[in-house]
Amino acid sequence: MSQSASLADYRTALTAPGARGPVITSLLGRLPIAMVGLALMLYVQRETGSFAAAGLVSAGALIGVACGSVAQGRIMDRVGPTKPLYVMSAVFAALVTVEVLVIEAHAPVALMTGLAFLVGLSEPMVGPASRALWSQLLPPGPARNAAYSYEAISMETFFILGPGLAGLMVAMPWPGTGVVVGAACMVLGSVGFASTRAARAQRPERKQGGTSLLGAIASPGMRTVALAALGFGTLIGFIEVGVPAAAVEAGYPTAGGLLLSVLSISSVIVGVLYGLRPWPRPMHLRLPALLFGFAGLLALLALPSSLWGLCIALLVVGSLITPQSTAHSMAIEIAAPEGTATEAFGWVVTSVTLGAAIGQSVSGQLVELSGPAASFLAASAVGIAVAAVLWLRRRTLLTTTRNDVSLAGV
Repeated sequence: MSQSASLADYRTALTAPGARGPVITSLLGRLPIAMVGLALMLYVQRETGSFAAAGLVSAGALIGVACGSVAQGRIMDRVGPTKPLYVMSAVFAALVTVEVLVIEAHAPVALMTGLAFLVGLSEPMVGPASRALWSQLLPPGPARNAAYSYEAISMETFFILGPGLAGLMVAMPWPGTGVVVGAACMVLGSVGFASTRAARAQRPERKQGGTSLLGAIASPGMRTVALAALGFGTLIGFIEVGVPAAAVEAGYPTAGGLLLSVLSISSVIVGVLYGLRPWPRPMHLRLPALLFGFAGLLALLALPSSLWGLCIALLVVGSLITPQSTAHSMAIEIAAPEGTATEAFGWVVTSVTLGAAIGQSVSGQLVELSGPAASFLAASAVGIAVAAVLWLRRRTLLTTTRNDVSLAGV
Protein backbone atom coordinates (compact mmCIF):
# COMPACT_ATOMS: atom_id res chain seq x y z
CA MET A 1 0.00 0.00 0.00
CA SER A 2 1.04 3.57 -0.52
CA GLN A 3 2.50 5.03 2.62
CA SER A 4 2.53 8.72 1.73
CA ALA A 5 -0.23 11.31 1.86
CA SER A 6 -0.76 14.81 0.49
CA LEU A 7 -2.45 17.76 2.17
CA ALA A 8 -5.48 17.02 0.01
CA ASP A 9 -5.57 13.52 1.49
CA TYR A 10 -5.72 14.98 5.00
CA ARG A 11 -8.67 17.11 3.92
CA THR A 12 -10.37 14.13 2.29
CA ALA A 13 -9.95 12.04 5.43
CA LEU A 14 -11.16 14.64 7.92
CA THR A 15 -14.19 15.60 5.80
CA ALA A 16 -15.21 12.05 4.89
CA PRO A 17 -18.89 11.23 5.48
CA GLY A 18 -19.41 10.33 9.12
CA ALA A 19 -15.94 11.51 10.22
CA ARG A 20 -16.73 14.89 11.76
CA GLY A 21 -18.40 13.64 14.95
CA PRO A 22 -15.76 11.01 15.79
CA VAL A 23 -12.94 13.47 15.03
CA ILE A 24 -14.27 16.17 17.37
CA THR A 25 -15.27 13.86 20.24
CA SER A 26 -12.10 11.78 20.08
CA LEU A 27 -10.03 14.96 20.35
CA LEU A 28 -11.80 15.83 23.59
CA GLY A 29 -11.40 12.27 24.87
CA ARG A 30 -7.67 12.15 24.12
CA LEU A 31 -6.80 15.66 25.30
CA PRO A 32 -6.03 14.49 28.87
CA ILE A 33 -4.26 11.27 27.84
CA ALA A 34 -0.92 12.43 29.31
CA MET A 35 -2.53 14.78 31.80
CA VAL A 36 -4.49 12.61 34.23
CA GLY A 37 -1.54 10.55 35.48
CA LEU A 38 0.77 13.52 35.98
CA ALA A 39 -2.02 15.62 37.51
CA LEU A 40 -2.66 12.76 39.92
CA MET A 41 1.02 12.59 40.83
CA LEU A 42 1.25 16.34 41.46
CA TYR A 43 -2.00 16.26 43.45
CA VAL A 44 -0.72 13.48 45.70
CA GLN A 45 2.59 15.27 46.18
CA ARG A 46 0.81 18.45 47.24
CA GLU A 47 -1.43 16.59 49.70
CA THR A 48 1.22 14.28 51.19
CA GLY A 49 4.39 16.34 50.76
CA SER A 50 6.12 13.20 49.45
CA PHE A 51 7.51 12.70 45.96
CA ALA A 52 8.05 9.02 46.79
CA ALA A 53 4.34 8.53 47.49
CA ALA A 54 3.41 10.54 44.40
CA GLY A 55 5.72 8.42 42.25
CA LEU A 56 4.14 5.20 43.46
CA VAL A 57 0.65 6.47 42.72
CA SER A 58 1.69 7.65 39.25
CA ALA A 59 3.34 4.31 38.52
CA GLY A 60 0.17 2.51 39.55
CA ALA A 61 -1.86 4.58 37.08
CA LEU A 62 0.63 3.97 34.25
CA ILE A 63 0.62 0.22 34.81
CA GLY A 64 -3.17 0.27 34.86
CA VAL A 65 -3.30 2.07 31.50
CA ALA A 66 -0.82 -0.42 30.03
CA CYS A 67 -3.00 -3.35 31.09
CA GLY A 68 -6.34 -1.79 30.23
CA SER A 69 -5.51 -0.65 26.71
CA VAL A 70 -4.97 -4.18 25.38
CA ALA A 71 -7.92 -5.71 27.23
CA GLN A 72 -10.32 -2.98 26.10
CA GLY A 73 -8.97 -3.16 22.53
CA ARG A 74 -9.62 -6.89 22.34
CA ILE A 75 -13.18 -6.42 23.58
CA MET A 76 -13.83 -3.61 21.08
CA ASP A 77 -12.59 -5.82 18.25
CA ARG A 78 -15.27 -8.35 19.21
CA VAL A 79 -18.29 -6.18 20.03
CA GLY A 80 -17.50 -2.72 18.63
CA PRO A 81 -16.52 0.42 20.57
CA THR A 82 -19.87 1.76 21.81
CA LYS A 83 -20.79 -0.51 24.72
CA PRO A 84 -17.22 -0.86 26.10
CA LEU A 85 -16.71 2.92 26.03
CA TYR A 86 -20.03 3.53 27.81
CA VAL A 87 -19.20 1.01 30.53
CA MET A 88 -15.59 2.06 31.05
CA SER A 89 -16.50 5.75 31.11
CA ALA A 90 -18.93 5.13 33.96
CA VAL A 91 -16.46 2.94 35.87
CA PHE A 92 -13.64 5.44 35.30
CA ALA A 93 -15.72 8.37 36.57
CA ALA A 94 -16.67 6.45 39.71
CA LEU A 95 -13.08 5.37 40.44
CA VAL A 96 -11.68 8.89 39.93
CA THR A 97 -14.27 10.16 42.42
CA VAL A 98 -13.22 7.54 44.98
CA GLU A 99 -9.52 8.27 44.37
CA VAL A 100 -10.05 12.00 45.01
CA LEU A 101 -11.95 11.27 48.23
CA VAL A 102 -9.18 8.92 49.38
CA ILE A 103 -6.46 11.49 48.64
CA GLU A 104 -8.41 14.20 50.46
CA ALA A 105 -8.72 11.86 53.46
CA HIS A 106 -4.91 11.28 53.44
CA ALA A 107 -5.45 7.53 53.28
CA PRO A 108 -2.49 5.08 53.21
CA VAL A 109 -0.29 5.27 50.13
CA ALA A 110 -0.98 1.61 49.34
CA LEU A 111 -4.69 2.35 49.00
CA MET A 112 -4.06 5.40 46.81
CA THR A 113 -1.73 3.36 44.61
CA GLY A 114 -4.17 0.46 44.25
CA LEU A 115 -6.97 2.81 43.31
CA ALA A 116 -4.66 4.61 40.85
CA PHE A 117 -4.05 1.27 39.13
CA LEU A 118 -7.81 0.77 38.78
CA VAL A 119 -8.21 4.33 37.50
CA GLY A 120 -5.61 3.67 34.79
CA LEU A 121 -7.11 0.27 34.02
CA SER A 122 -10.54 1.81 33.45
CA GLU A 123 -9.45 4.80 31.35
CA PRO A 124 -11.73 4.58 28.28
CA MET A 125 -9.54 3.80 25.29
CA VAL A 126 -11.02 6.20 22.78
CA GLY A 127 -7.66 6.51 20.98
CA PRO A 128 -7.47 2.91 19.72
CA ALA A 129 -11.20 2.99 18.95
CA SER A 130 -10.77 6.16 16.89
CA ARG A 131 -7.82 4.76 15.01
CA ALA A 132 -9.67 1.53 14.16
CA LEU A 133 -12.73 3.42 12.91
CA TRP A 134 -10.89 4.80 9.88
CA SER A 135 -10.86 1.35 8.28
CA GLN A 136 -14.65 1.62 8.23
CA LEU A 137 -14.82 5.23 7.02
CA LEU A 138 -12.14 5.16 4.31
CA PRO A 139 -10.89 2.62 1.76
CA PRO A 140 -7.21 1.61 1.75
CA GLY A 141 -5.04 4.26 0.19
CA PRO A 142 -3.52 7.72 0.72
CA ALA A 143 -6.58 9.19 2.48
CA ARG A 144 -6.60 6.42 5.09
CA ASN A 145 -2.85 6.83 5.54
CA ALA A 146 -3.44 10.55 6.10
CA ALA A 147 -6.06 9.68 8.72
CA TYR A 148 -3.57 7.47 10.55
CA SER A 149 -0.99 10.27 10.35
CA TYR A 150 -3.55 12.69 11.78
CA GLU A 151 -4.23 10.27 14.65
CA ALA A 152 -0.52 10.12 15.46
CA ILE A 153 -0.06 13.89 15.23
CA SER A 154 -2.99 14.62 17.54
CA MET A 155 -1.93 11.93 20.00
CA GLU A 156 1.64 13.20 20.21
CA THR A 157 0.47 16.79 20.56
CA PHE A 158 -1.59 15.81 23.59
CA PHE A 159 1.27 13.75 25.04
CA ILE A 160 3.39 16.88 24.96
CA LEU A 161 0.74 19.42 26.02
CA GLY A 162 -0.69 17.21 28.79
CA PRO A 163 2.18 17.70 31.25
CA GLY A 164 2.04 21.47 30.76
CA LEU A 165 -1.70 21.55 31.46
CA ALA A 166 -1.27 19.36 34.53
CA GLY A 167 1.45 21.65 35.87
CA LEU A 168 -0.72 24.69 35.29
CA MET A 169 -3.78 23.27 37.01
CA VAL A 170 -1.96 22.00 40.08
CA ALA A 171 -1.27 25.67 40.82
CA MET A 172 -5.00 26.36 41.06
CA PRO A 173 -6.51 26.97 44.53
CA TRP A 174 -7.40 23.27 44.72
CA PRO A 175 -4.54 21.01 43.49
CA GLY A 176 -6.96 18.27 42.41
CA THR A 177 -8.39 20.48 39.66
CA GLY A 178 -6.27 18.89 36.95
CA VAL A 179 -7.43 15.38 37.86
CA VAL A 180 -11.11 16.33 37.76
CA VAL A 181 -10.88 18.43 34.58
CA GLY A 182 -8.86 15.76 32.79
CA ALA A 183 -11.23 12.98 33.84
CA ALA A 184 -14.27 15.03 32.81
CA CYS A 185 -12.82 15.67 29.33
CA MET A 186 -11.99 11.99 28.93
CA VAL A 187 -15.48 10.85 29.95
CA LEU A 188 -17.33 13.43 27.85
CA GLY A 189 -15.17 12.75 24.80
CA SER A 190 -15.44 8.97 25.11
CA VAL A 191 -19.21 8.98 25.62
CA GLY A 192 -19.59 11.44 22.76
CA PHE A 193 -17.45 9.28 20.46
CA ALA A 194 -19.34 6.12 21.43
CA SER A 195 -22.63 7.89 20.63
CA THR A 196 -21.69 8.94 17.08
CA ARG A 197 -23.41 7.18 14.22
CA ALA A 198 -20.10 5.92 12.82
CA ALA A 199 -19.08 4.29 16.11
CA ARG A 200 -22.50 2.74 16.67
CA ALA A 201 -22.50 1.36 13.12
CA GLN A 202 -19.03 -0.17 13.40
CA ARG A 203 -19.06 -3.93 13.10
CA PRO A 204 -16.18 -6.23 14.08
CA GLU A 205 -14.18 -7.72 11.24
CA ARG A 206 -14.74 -11.40 10.60
CA LYS A 207 -11.61 -13.31 11.45
CA GLN A 208 -10.48 -16.06 9.12
CA GLY A 209 -9.10 -19.18 10.68
CA GLY A 210 -8.43 -19.80 14.34
CA THR A 211 -7.95 -17.15 16.99
CA SER A 212 -4.77 -17.18 19.02
CA LEU A 213 -5.04 -16.62 22.74
CA LEU A 214 -2.25 -14.07 22.32
CA GLY A 215 -4.41 -12.04 19.95
CA ALA A 216 -2.61 -9.36 17.94
CA ILE A 217 0.75 -9.91 19.62
CA ALA A 218 0.86 -13.46 18.21
CA SER A 219 2.08 -11.94 14.95
CA PRO A 220 5.90 -11.59 14.86
CA GLY A 221 5.48 -8.36 12.90
CA MET A 222 3.22 -6.98 15.62
CA ARG A 223 5.86 -7.83 18.22
CA THR A 224 8.34 -5.81 16.16
CA VAL A 225 5.96 -2.84 16.11
CA ALA A 226 5.46 -3.17 19.89
CA LEU A 227 9.24 -3.21 20.40
CA ALA A 228 9.59 -0.05 18.31
CA ALA A 229 6.88 1.63 20.41
CA LEU A 230 8.56 0.45 23.63
CA GLY A 231 11.90 1.94 22.56
CA PHE A 232 10.21 5.16 21.54
CA GLY A 233 8.33 5.43 24.84
CA THR A 234 11.50 4.74 26.82
CA LEU A 235 13.30 7.66 25.18
CA ILE A 236 10.31 9.92 25.78
CA GLY A 237 10.42 8.90 29.46
CA PHE A 238 14.09 9.88 29.66
CA ILE A 239 13.29 13.27 28.15
CA GLU A 240 10.31 13.90 30.46
CA VAL A 241 12.57 13.58 33.51
CA GLY A 242 15.83 14.93 32.13
CA VAL A 243 14.46 18.21 30.77
CA PRO A 244 12.73 19.37 33.99
CA ALA A 245 15.85 18.30 35.90
CA ALA A 246 17.96 20.47 33.59
CA ALA A 247 15.60 23.39 34.29
CA VAL A 248 15.98 22.89 38.03
CA GLU A 249 19.75 22.67 37.67
CA ALA A 250 19.72 25.97 35.75
CA GLY A 251 17.72 27.65 38.53
CA TYR A 252 14.37 27.81 36.70
CA PRO A 253 12.32 24.95 38.17
CA THR A 254 9.03 26.18 36.67
CA ALA A 255 10.38 26.12 33.11
CA GLY A 256 10.42 22.34 32.78
CA GLY A 257 6.86 21.95 31.51
CA LEU A 258 7.26 24.82 29.05
CA LEU A 259 10.46 23.32 27.66
CA LEU A 260 8.75 19.97 27.12
CA SER A 261 5.99 21.72 25.19
CA VAL A 262 8.65 22.96 22.73
CA LEU A 263 8.87 19.40 21.43
CA SER A 264 5.34 19.64 20.03
CA ILE A 265 6.22 22.55 17.72
CA SER A 266 8.67 20.70 15.48
CA SER A 267 6.89 17.39 16.09
CA VAL A 268 3.63 18.55 14.50
CA ILE A 269 5.22 20.56 11.66
CA VAL A 270 7.68 17.85 10.62
CA GLY A 271 5.03 15.17 11.19
CA VAL A 272 2.75 16.70 8.55
CA LEU A 273 5.61 17.27 6.09
CA TYR A 274 7.07 13.83 6.66
CA GLY A 275 3.70 12.28 5.84
CA LEU A 276 3.89 13.89 2.38
CA ARG A 277 7.12 12.09 1.52
CA PRO A 278 8.16 9.52 4.16
CA TRP A 279 11.64 8.06 4.12
CA PRO A 280 12.60 5.27 4.11
CA ARG A 281 9.42 4.26 2.28
CA PRO A 282 9.51 0.50 3.13
CA MET A 283 8.08 0.09 6.63
CA HIS A 284 10.53 -2.65 7.58
CA LEU A 285 13.35 -0.14 7.11
CA ARG A 286 11.48 2.90 8.41
CA LEU A 287 10.96 1.70 11.99
CA PRO A 288 14.65 1.04 12.83
CA ALA A 289 15.81 4.11 10.87
CA LEU A 290 13.48 6.52 12.68
CA LEU A 291 14.33 5.19 16.14
CA PHE A 292 18.04 5.28 15.33
CA GLY A 293 17.76 8.89 14.14
CA PHE A 294 15.73 9.89 17.20
CA ALA A 295 18.27 8.27 19.54
CA GLY A 296 21.14 10.02 17.79
CA LEU A 297 19.47 13.42 17.99
CA LEU A 298 18.67 12.89 21.66
CA ALA A 299 22.40 13.02 22.47
CA LEU A 300 22.29 16.69 21.43
CA LEU A 301 20.39 17.46 24.62
CA ALA A 302 23.55 16.75 26.62
CA LEU A 303 25.48 19.56 24.90
CA PRO A 304 23.78 22.90 25.75
CA SER A 305 24.96 24.84 28.78
CA SER A 306 21.92 27.16 28.84
CA LEU A 307 18.15 26.74 28.70
CA TRP A 308 18.04 28.62 25.38
CA GLY A 309 20.45 26.09 23.92
CA LEU A 310 18.38 23.26 25.35
CA CYS A 311 15.28 24.80 23.79
CA ILE A 312 16.89 24.77 20.34
CA ALA A 313 18.07 21.19 20.83
CA LEU A 314 14.54 20.16 21.82
CA LEU A 315 13.19 21.63 18.58
CA VAL A 316 15.62 19.42 16.66
CA VAL A 317 14.87 16.30 18.71
CA GLY A 318 11.11 16.82 18.50
CA SER A 319 11.22 16.61 14.70
CA LEU A 320 11.24 12.80 14.81
CA ILE A 321 8.49 12.25 17.38
CA THR A 322 5.38 12.30 15.22
CA PRO A 323 6.99 10.48 12.25
CA GLN A 324 7.64 7.56 14.59
CA SER A 325 4.17 7.39 16.06
CA THR A 326 2.70 7.67 12.56
CA ALA A 327 4.89 4.79 11.42
CA HIS A 328 3.73 2.67 14.36
CA SER A 329 0.11 3.33 13.42
CA MET A 330 0.63 2.50 9.74
CA ALA A 331 2.68 -0.60 10.54
CA ILE A 332 -0.36 -2.08 12.26
CA GLU A 333 -1.94 -2.43 8.81
CA ILE A 334 0.93 -4.72 7.86
CA ALA A 335 1.54 -6.55 11.11
CA ALA A 336 -1.78 -7.05 12.94
CA PRO A 337 -3.77 -10.25 12.36
CA GLU A 338 -7.14 -9.70 10.73
CA GLY A 339 -9.84 -8.40 13.07
CA THR A 340 -7.43 -7.20 15.77
CA ALA A 341 -6.80 -3.58 14.73
CA THR A 342 -8.11 -2.01 17.94
CA GLU A 343 -6.25 -4.44 20.18
CA ALA A 344 -3.11 -3.95 18.07
CA PHE A 345 -3.19 -0.21 18.64
CA GLY A 346 -3.78 -1.01 22.31
CA TRP A 347 -0.47 -2.87 22.28
CA VAL A 348 1.21 0.25 20.85
CA VAL A 349 -0.29 2.36 23.65
CA THR A 350 0.78 -0.25 26.21
CA SER A 351 4.32 -0.38 24.84
CA VAL A 352 4.73 3.40 24.80
CA THR A 353 3.30 3.66 28.33
CA LEU A 354 5.55 0.96 29.76
CA GLY A 355 8.52 2.43 27.94
CA ALA A 356 7.80 5.85 29.41
CA ALA A 357 7.58 4.34 32.90
CA ILE A 358 10.93 2.57 32.40
CA GLY A 359 12.57 5.69 30.97
CA GLN A 360 11.31 7.92 33.76
CA SER A 361 12.49 5.50 36.43
CA VAL A 362 15.99 4.99 35.00
CA SER A 363 16.39 8.65 34.11
CA GLY A 364 15.43 9.68 37.64
CA GLN A 365 18.20 7.54 39.06
CA LEU A 366 20.78 8.81 36.58
CA VAL A 367 19.82 12.44 37.17
CA GLU A 368 20.30 11.97 40.91
CA LEU A 369 23.68 10.29 40.42
CA SER A 370 25.26 12.16 37.50
CA GLY A 371 22.96 14.91 36.27
CA PRO A 372 20.70 15.42 33.22
CA ALA A 373 23.49 15.18 30.62
CA ALA A 374 24.33 11.62 31.67
CA SER A 375 20.66 10.72 31.43
CA PHE A 376 20.38 12.04 27.86
CA LEU A 377 23.51 10.17 26.75
CA ALA A 378 22.27 6.95 28.33
CA ALA A 379 18.93 7.38 26.55
CA SER A 380 20.73 7.77 23.24
CA ALA A 381 22.64 4.54 23.81
CA VAL A 382 19.46 2.66 24.76
CA GLY A 383 17.66 3.91 21.66
CA ILE A 384 20.51 2.87 19.36
CA ALA A 385 20.52 -0.60 20.93
CA VAL A 386 16.78 -1.05 20.42
CA ALA A 387 17.07 0.24 16.85
CA ALA A 388 19.70 -2.45 16.21
CA VAL A 389 17.30 -5.14 17.43
CA LEU A 390 14.58 -3.72 15.18
CA TRP A 391 16.98 -3.95 12.26
CA LEU A 392 17.58 -7.62 13.03
CA ARG A 393 13.81 -8.19 13.14
CA ARG A 394 13.03 -6.13 10.04
CA ARG A 395 12.04 -9.16 7.94
CA THR A 396 8.99 -9.71 10.14
CA LEU A 397 7.48 -6.65 8.43
CA LEU A 398 8.40 -7.60 4.88
CA THR A 399 5.14 -9.40 4.19
CA THR A 400 1.62 -9.07 5.50
CA THR A 401 0.99 -11.55 8.31
CA ARG A 402 -2.60 -10.57 9.14
CA ASN A 403 -3.88 -14.09 8.60
CA ASP A 404 -0.77 -15.98 9.62
CA VAL A 405 -0.26 -16.22 13.34
CA SER A 406 1.42 -19.58 12.93
CA LEU A 407 4.68 -17.64 12.56
CA ALA A 408 4.60 -16.77 16.26
CA GLY A 409 7.86 -18.54 16.84
CA VAL A 410 9.77 -16.27 14.47
